Amino acid sequence: LRAKYISFPAAMVAFGFLSLELDALENANKEVREEILEHNDKFHTSIDNYLQFAPAASVYLLNASGIKGKHNFKDRTILLGMSTLLMAGTVFSLKKLTHQLRPDGSEYNSFPSGHTAAAFSGAEFMAQEYRGHSPFLRFSGYAMSTGTGVLRMYNNKHWLTDVITGAGIGILSTKASYWLFEKMKKKNSRAVPAL
Repeated sequence: LRAKYISFPAAMVAFGFLSLELDALENANKEVREEILEHNDKFHTSIDNYLQFAPAASVYLLNASGIKGKHNFKDRTILLGMSTLLMAGTVFSLKKLTHQLRPDGSEYNSFPSGHTAAAFSGAEFMAQEYRGHSPFLRFSGYAMSTGTGVLRMYNNKHWLTDVITGAGIGILSTKASYWLFEKMKKKNSRAVPAL
């Protein structure tokens, strides 16, 4: 959790919180939405409901096809569970606390984007597991996650700052989970006496 690794996603989250208070960012959100709707007002897809899970699922598919990640199945699943719980707890708490209206006016749970947070949590999971592999393999999850965020805006379900904040939360949740997991492993290895 060194500053150089968390500063960018932390800045994404801070940017989102600023958007709740600054009129200039609220206006920017509206301008982005108007630009999207101007050319795509009839657009609708449900692909984003599935695409949000693609990065995390890709880790399991790659391992099943013989491209091994950093952790075994059990540890990988614990890490994914930890990051999912941390991400979901953060997202749903913020949705209740901030009570922001969605762009389509349907509900007051716009901030932050849960779909985007889940997708970027999975993308960081993929990047962590394939750190020693090719950049394409490590970062392809981020392409899928970006697609999820863009589709949330095109479906008129989220503002730009909802998506940016969700991405930051997703990345930070997974980074924190890997950090905690390594701390727990070190503590457990010291607690078990050598035979």
